[in-house]
Formats: sequence, structure tokens, C-alpha cells
Amino acid sequence: MKIIFSRLNNIILVFFLLFSLSGCEKQKENSVYTIGFSQCIGSDLWRRTMLEEVKMELSLHPGAKLIYADANGNSKLQVKQAGEMINKGINILIISPNEAQPLTPIVEEAYNKGIPVIIIDRKTASSAYTAYVGADNFQIGKMAGEYAGEALKGKGNIVEVMGLPGSSPTIERQRGFNEGLKKYPGIKIINQVYGNWLKKDTEEQLVKIKNSLTNVNAVFAHNDQMASGSRKVLNDLKLSEQIKVIGIDALPGQGGGLQMVSSKILTASVLYPTGGKEAISTAFKILDRESFSKENILQSLVIDSTNVDLMKLQWNKFSSQQKDIERQGTLLEEQKVLFKNQQIVLNVTVITLVLSVVFGGLALYALLENRKINKDLEANNMEILNQRNQLIEMSGKAEAATEAKLNFFTNMSHEFRTPLTLILSPLEDLIHNEKIRPVAEKNLNLIHKNVYRLLRLINQLIDYRKIEHDKMLLSVSQNNIVAFLKDILESFQYSAKKKNIDIRLITDAQEINVWFDVNMLDKVIFNLLSNALKFTPANGIIYAEITHDSASVFLSIKDNGPGIAAEEMEHVFEYFYQAQTNAVKGSGLGLSLSKELMNLHHGDITVESTKWQGTKFSIRLQLGDAHFAEEEKRKGKASKEALYEDAKIYTTGLNDAPEPRNQDVLRTIKQESVLIIEDNHDLLNYLGNKFDEDYEVFLADTGDKGITAAYEQVPDLIISDLVLPGSSGRSLTEKLKSDVRTSHIPIILLSAHGSLEQQINGMESMADAYIVKPFNYEYLVATVKSLLKNRSLLKNHYVSDISTSGKPPISKSLDKKFINDFAGIVEQNLSNENFSVDEISKEIGISRVQLYRKVKALLGCSVTDYIMNRRLKKAKYLLINERYSIAEITYMVGFSSPNYFSTVFKSKYGMRPSEFKKTQQPN
Repeated sequence: MKIIFSRLNNIILVFFLLFSLSGCEKQKENSVYTIGFSQCIGSDLWRRTMLEEVKMELSLHPGAKLIYADANGNSKLQVKQAGEMINKGINILIISPNEAQPLTPIVEEAYNKGIPVIIIDRKTASSAYTAYVGADNFQIGKMAGEYAGEALKGKGNIVEVMGLPGSSPTIERQRGFNEGLKKYPGIKIINQVYGNWLKKDTEEQLVKIKNSLTNVNAVFAHNDQMASGSRKVLNDLKLSEQIKVIGIDALPGQGGGLQMVSSKILTASVLYPTGGKEAISTAFKILDRESFSKENILQSLVIDSTNVDLMKLQWNKFSSQQKDIERQGTLLEEQKVLFKNQQIVLNVTVITLVLSVVFGGLALYALLENRKINKDLEANNMEILNQRNQLIEMSGKAEAATEAKLNFFTNMSHEFRTPLTLILSPLEDLIHNEKIRPVAEKNLNLIHKNVYRLLRLINQLIDYRKIEHDKMLLSVSQNNIVAFLKDILESFQYSAKKKNIDIRLITDAQEINVWFDVNMLDKVIFNLLSNALKFTPANGIIYAEITHDSASVFLSIKDNGPGIAAEEMEHVFEYFYQAQTNAVKGSGLGLSLSKELMNLHHGDITVESTKWQGTKFSIRLQLGDAHFAEEEKRKGKASKEALYEDAKIYTTGLNDAPEPRNQDVLRTIKQESVLIIEDNHDLLNYLGNKFDEDYEVFLADTGDKGITAAYEQVPDLIISDLVLPGSSGRSLTEKLKSDVRTSHIPIILLSAHGSLEQQINGMESMADAYIVKPFNYEYLVATVKSLLKNRSLLKNHYVSDISTSGKPPISKSLDKKFINDFAGIVEQNLSNENFSVDEISKEIGISRVQLYRKVKALLGCSVTDYIMNRRLKKAKYLLINERYSIAEITYMVGFSSPNYFSTVFKSKYGMRPSEFKKTQQPN
């Protein structure tokens, strides 16, 4: 039956794919381009004609959608409308700017967002656009001038009616008209007025100069509307109808230039194409990724009585064709709908027929295969039973092997305590030895603290194994928990005073008798207090509070430390979990062990925390002894001696808090510097003190602090732990090696991860060396010296011969790019005597201090020395190979005077420039 259903599923999948393909075709058919068209004003005839041409051309592309907006001559409104189109997700923007400067930013915004922009008629103040479509106003004006010259046969007077003062079309048409009349010196422009592109304003301005119109042979207006007004004024003044009136636009339709030329209102009109058709054509070339021209200058011609009828005929034909296209488009859409409906019916019919045949065949096939399938199932069941038995046997063996490993692990943990005891006793003798203490006290205390740390970890591991195997047995007794807590707090007072932390006990009664195992509960409280002291900053406060009711007693430890992140709260009691955001790391066993010990007491432990405000751990114990078994109870009180020994294990690591390293401001600054990044303060201070003998040392205990110190100090070498709070050693290395300010610094990674894969992973982060903990200090020192020596050899090799064409042998690509950029900037500015280090810093994009340190590290010289060396080498080359005078060479290489140049040159090469030049000339 599985085979049958499998084949049935395959058939259904095939038909599903057929439907999906059909849906994809439908989606493809319905996919459209959205075109935004922003027009500065749509009320005048020329702009209306532009919009009609846009719609006519769009009718040839039925898959396109047009979003149109008319700004009505308001630039601010046009900017807002264009922004709304961009936010709607248009595919291309076509814009006819009202003004160049105000519309430039929105055009650049669309262009920078990857939306193609086509500008019509007027350009913006920037070249950030995809294409321009428009006529050349200068050429149109020139054509009008040439036509006027021919029409007047080279003699006569002209009045020029111009558009809006200061607008680019007005300026260009006026300039072109004057250019066209240059061939006809007998023609003069006797007067000029501004009609502001309007018929009414033109009439008012011409009436003011009506006396000068009596001697006019022609009037040239910058558009047909002003030309129409000019003819009206001439007729009102009853001046000769022989006066020629020439306009610009030649628009079709009612009231357009073509009609006015045809009815002899105008003598001629120069065609000023709107560009609507060409803009849409260019838009689809861009959207379809075809080749297109960025600058599309439209052609023009003069229309007069000789060709006006032909132009009108062509326009009427275009209009008729447009109506036919729209009518055919409507019929095509109707046919598409009919075709899709018929296709759906056909598909359903075919699928139904095929499924009927398939199901009939499958039913027959199922009858024939049923017996064979049942036999196969019986065989499979037997095989599964055999495999299950084998798995049970293997699980038993694996459990026994695991138990053996854990027993070995537990036994080894017990064995560790003996050598640790043998280390601890002689060590304490050495610490108390007055002869040895002055010489090795610091190192002995460091060993002493870490021995107790190992002892604490081993004790926790042994307790963890006991709990896991139910071998941790309670031995409870009745004790005053208030006095018990006071004794524990007394053990932590010394550690708290070291950091000036105030530990306060708050209780609602001085005596509260509770049944508990003193040797277990002290571990819980010790762990909570130890954590609180670790995370509470200096001058902080810790509250230990005890309250009780009729059934339970509650003990809480609250600090004002950094708190715990919300995402880590639910994991704090898990085995081996370590928070990633805290600078102080632990083993991950303490809190999980505390949780298990509280479960043995039939109590509970909870945590409350707010990030950057502190953490509160609460313990709940039941009153009375009814919840304990009889064999768990014993008589007696807590032993203060045992309590003291347990306290030493938990407080030893807190007593030697790392002290800040005080730098002597009067000491000699060492030549080379090392930045050490390590979250273990003991190891951090140990390495800092050791390296301080030979190097300038900087310390950081987190990855983020290390990155900041690297940028600020720019050390010669960095030693970093791989596992760090904040940024890890690997991410720190990748960031510093990819930054031009620090890419040259060698980095050594320290890690407890010793596998080959982990070492390769560390080296792939561009680290220069990878050393596994525990490491030999002498080997670490040798590695540091080797890396610094190699860096010095690389630097000396490059500085030994700096040429204008040679490439620096820098192994790191980022350092090579920095040297190339730096050398190129200096080379380009050698002749600039005011060239300064600040200009190089600004050009490269780093601070002045970082530039000095970077150049010093890579080239072994200061920036000013490098610039001076390049100037002298360039001067030396010019003296040998060119025939410039010494004064000319002085200024070519950026010296302020020949005398200063001569002095510097002599100090470098041992002779003055004139003497050097003579030694290079043949005898």
C-alpha cells in the first residue's frame, strides 16, 4: 500500500506542478512596470500635449502602470509628490522639473536608491540622473533667427518677445536667435520685452511700446501663446498684415501653433517637441536593459504655410491610430479573459479524466500487489525486532562503559586532593618563611590562590557525582540559622573590606531554629556570597536577609552588581552553564550544585535580577523536621572549625583582588609596546609584570576594551586570549586586521583549545601565532621577539629604497593599500610647499596620531621625514634627467626658497644642487 500511495502522490505532484506553472504564467502575464511621472505644471497646452504623448506611447505597452502627479508650478509640492512616488515602489521616475536647484535632492535620492530617473525639458543642478530627454533651446532659437532672416530677405526690424526673465529657455532661445541673425547684418532687433510666457502679459508689454511697432517688419515670440498675443496687438493697432509673427512650440490641437499657422495668425512656428513619446520609449529601454543614450536631444523644424497642412494631417492620423489601438486593446483584454476561462475548464476536464484512469489502474494494481506487500511487511517486522534487541544490548554495554568512565573520573578527582594537599602544606610554609617572602611573595600567593581554586573545583565535581548517583546523604541537625549565617559572613568581611564593600545582615528575629545539613548548606551560602563579591563593584553593598513565617524560612543574598541578562536568567542553574556577558568567568558548577543541594533539603533556590541594577538569590527552607527521614537526622551543632576550612576554599580567590598598575610618569618610555588582553586578572597581571621589564605594556580584560586600547595606543604587538567577554579573540583579530589603523600589528592568540582544527580556526582569523595553554613563558617571549624582529626586517627592507614606481613588499593587502595611498598622496603634493600632515590624515581618514604611529610602524620614519626624503629624491632625479634651473626645481619639489633647498640638499647628499648638477654633466 505504501508503494501505491507513493505513486499516487507522485501523480498528484505532477498535476500540482502543472497548476503551479499555469499560475506562474498568469503571474508573469500580469507583471507590470510602475512608471511615476511628475510634471511641474499641467495646465498649459504644451504640458497637456506632453501628457497625451506619454499616454499614447504607453498604450503600446499594456503591461505598464502610470502614476501621474501635477505640481501646478509649486517646487515644494513637486518634491513631496516625487517622494511619495519613490515610497510607493515605482520602477522608474520621469520628472519635468519646475526649478533646477530645489528638485536636485529628490532626483539624487531616487537615483541613489537604484531607481532610474529620466528628466524631461529642464535639467537639474546635478548629473545624478539616468537619461535626459529634451530639445536644444539654443538650436531652436537659431532656427527661428535663420528663418526670420530668410523671410525678411536680409533687411528689416524685429521686436523680440521673451519668456520669463532669468529662465534657462529664455536665455538659450535669445542667444540662439541672435546667433541665427548674425548672417543678416541688415536686420536689427529694435526692441525686446518680457511676456512671461503668457498672452495677456505680452499684450500689456507691447501696448507700452506701440510707437516703436510702426517700423517693425517681424515679431519673434519665445512661444506661440506670446506670438498670438503679438498678432492681436498688431491687429488692434491696425498695423500691416505683412508684419511677420514667428513663434515656438507648433503644438497640435485646438488653440495650438499648428492651427494658428494654418489660419495665418502666425507666419511660422518652430516645433518644440514635448518629448513625452521619447521619454516612455527610453524608459522601456532602461527597464528592459537595452542600450540607450543618456542625452536625448530632440530634433525640430520650422512650420509655416508650406508644410503646416502636412503636419496637421500627420497629427490627425496619429490621433486616429491611437483610438484604434485603445479600441483593439479593449478587445484584446476581453479575449484574454475568455481564453483563461476556457483554459481552466479544459484543464479541469483533462485532469478529471486522467485521475479517473489513474485511480482505476491503481486500484487494480493494489489488488495484485497486496499479498506481496504483506509478505514484505512481515519480513520487515522481524528485522526491526532483531535490531531492537541489538540496540538494547548495545545500550547496556554503553551504559556500563559510561559508568566505568565516570567512576574513573570520580576516583581521579579524589586522587587529585592528595597531591594538592602535599602542594598546599609546603607552600604555606614558604609563604610564612621570612627569608623567602620578600623575593617570591607575589608568585607564592598566586600559586596559593589557584591551588585553593583547584581544590574548590574538585570538591564541587565530587559532590556533583555523589548527587548524580544518590550517594550524597543528608545529616541534618537543628541549628540557629541566624548565628550560622553570621559566622559565614564573618569569613567574608576581610575580602569585602579589600573592595570597600559593605555586607549587611537583616533579620526579623535573632534566633530561628531550622533543620539543615551544615556541611551542605554552607556550600550553598558560600557560593552565593562568593559570586556576590565577584560581581559587586568597589564601594558597593551586599544585603543578607533572613525572614520567616509559620511554615518556612527565607534567606536571600542581594548585590548591586551588573545583574544578569534576561536571556541568561533561565540557564543560571544548568550544569556547566557560563554567562557570556560577565567579565568574571566561573566553572559553571557552583549554582547547579547549589540547586541540587537545596532539592536534597526539600527546599528551593530562585534568582531575581535586573540588568545593571543587581541580582538577588533567595533560598527557602521548611521549618520543622517532618520532611526528613529518621536516618537523615542527627544530634549536634555545627562545627566552626569545619566552617572555617570551607570558608578558606571559597574566600582565598577573593582576597587577592588585582590591583591597578601604577605607571611612573617620570619613567623612560620603552621603544616597543605590547597590549595584553586576558579576562583572568591573575594571568593578566602576571604577564603584564613580566613583559613590563622590556616593553611598554597596556592591559585590557575584555575584548571590547582591547579593541579600544588598540585604536588608542596602536601597540607594536598584541597578545590576546581566545575566549573573552564581549568580542572574542577571533572576532577581535578579524576586526583589527581589517582596519587600516591596526592591520600592521602582529597578534598572538592564547587558548586552552589545543585541537588542530581549533588552531587552524584561530590562524584563519589572520592571527600571526597561536599558543596553547598552559604555555611556556620563554616560548611566548621568543614568539614575541620573533614577530617584532620580522616586522622590523620588513620595515627596513621597504625603507632602504623608496622609488616612485616600485611596489612595497608588504604581505598584508590592507597595509599594502595604505602604503600605496600614502605614497600616492605625498607624490601628488610634492610641489605644494604648504602640504601638511593634517591633509594626509583627512585624505586617508585616520587621526594625526594614528597616522604617525602607522607610518612609524611600517616605514620606520616620521611622516615629515618621509615627505622630505621624497622631495629630495625627486629633486635629485630632476637635476640628473631634466634641464630645469635650480630655482624651478626648488618650487617643483615644494621648497619655499632656493637657499633653503640648497642647504637641505647639501645636508642630505654632501654637496649643493649646483655642484651635484655639474658632476652629472659629461666632460
